[in-house]
Formats: sequence, C-alpha cells, structure tokens
Amino acid sequence: MLDMDLSGRVALVTGASKGIGEASVRLLADHGAAVAFCARGAEAVDALAAYVPPSGSGSVQGYTADMADADATQAFLEAATADVGPADILVNNVGASPSRNFLYMSDDDWTDLHQLNLMSAVRCTRFCLPHMRKQKWGRVIMIATGAAFSPNAALIDYAATKAAMVATAKALAGKYGADNVLTNTVIPGLIRTDMWERAAAEIAEANNTDAEAIFARNSTGVPQGRYGTADEVAAGVVFLASNAANYVNGTCLTIDGGVGTHV
Repeated sequence: MLDMDLSGRVALVTGASKGIGEASVRLLADHGAAVAFCARGAEAVDALAAYVPPSGSGSVQGYTADMADADATQAFLEAATADVGPADILVNNVGASPSRNFLYMSDDDWTDLHQLNLMSAVRCTRFCLPHMRKQKWGRVIMIATGAAFSPNAALIDYAATKAAMVATAKALAGKYGADNVLTNTVIPGLIRTDMWERAAAEIAEANNTDAEAIFARNSTGVPQGRYGTADEVAAGVVFLASNAANYVNGTCLTIDGGVGTHV
C-alpha cells in the first residue's frame, strides 16, 4: 500500500490562490499536511484559507505576499515558519506567463519575470533547506512547464525562467540527495486554469470565435483529447511530497496527457 500520509508534515506552497497552486494546497491538506501558502490577492487568500480538509488532520493558513519582491518573500517565509512551523515540503509554484513580442521586451520585463518565476524559488529553497537537511527529510518541488523543453517565441521569457527552474532542481537533487532532501520538477501540459481561460478568451477575440472553440482546437493535439485539470497536477505534487516517492530525486514528472514529444 502506498504511503501518501502527510500527517505531521508542514508544506509551503507559493502563488497558490488559484489553479495548480490552489489544488495543491487543498490536496496536501487533505492528506494531512499543515499547509501555509501565499498569493498577492487578499480576497483569494482568505477564501482558500477558509478551506477545512475532510480528514480533519490537515490545515490551511494563508498569507498575502508578492513573491517577486525579496523582502516580501522573506516576510512570508518567516511568518509561516513562526505560525505553522519549518517547512518539510516546499512547492515552488508561483509564476506568470505573459505573452509578448521579444523585440519589444525591455530589460525590466526580463528582470521582473526572472525575479518572480526563478528567484522566488531560489529564495524559498535556500530558506527551507537547512531545516530539511538537519532532520534528514525534505521535499522541494518545482512547478515548471512543457515550454521549458519546447519553448516558443510568444512565451520566451516564461520558458527561459522555467527551464532555469528545471536546471536548478536537477543541481539541488545531486547536491542534497545525500541528506534525503529530494528535489523534483512537475511539468504540466495544457491544464485548464485561469491562466488558460484568459489566454483562450484573448485568442478567441482576436480570431472572432469563442473560448470553447479554442479549447477544442488545442485539445486535438493532446493524445487524450482534452486539457488536464489542476487536481490532476496536484495529485503528482502530493505523490512527490510523500513517502511513496522516497527514491524519486532529480526527475521531471510530466503531466500532459502525452502531448510532449521530447525524450
């Protein structure tokens, strides 16, 4: 029987008020973890923080924080540690994927996304590692994207920062695996989240059609014929966070319905 029980574990999830982050918070708590999460919007944070796991053993606590800001990130980490405890599980989920033209992107555009997507993960991991190493048990999970392996020009900076996350995770896995701190990456494919709802609406408007037509068209390229759900990605996060993944380190868990063609 797989050991997926996270009772007694503390998990931190960044950028978690919606989508994959929100689903991960709920499922980690459902499996018994005490979960602290952050997001920028106070209303969304309050809504998710009110979640009560059916099992009764897990818990959820929310914080508002802009993870692109180093001081705000540090404040979140310190507050969560004081309130919930030092993290045994870290899910570096926060990220943005603006669609823009390479020729019109400024240095600040590149730097700002680098701070949010990559440096937030670097700062959180650096903060959490000492406790994980000391107790000889830890999980660091990077949420990346299929664009890290198959980038396109419209999301060039997003792909670059997420590819850097994959490389960072691989390096950390080799360095701290001996301390039983396991670092892995989740690679979601087409997942129907708010980000894709917004993108589909924009594409539909530009092409004089509707969002459902965009989803249907894009789904034809997925062997399973549909977009995935945030809950399906969260299931992979919980697996990697649990003792069921005790010998999984430095890998990329692709959850994309078979759409990825890279080996």
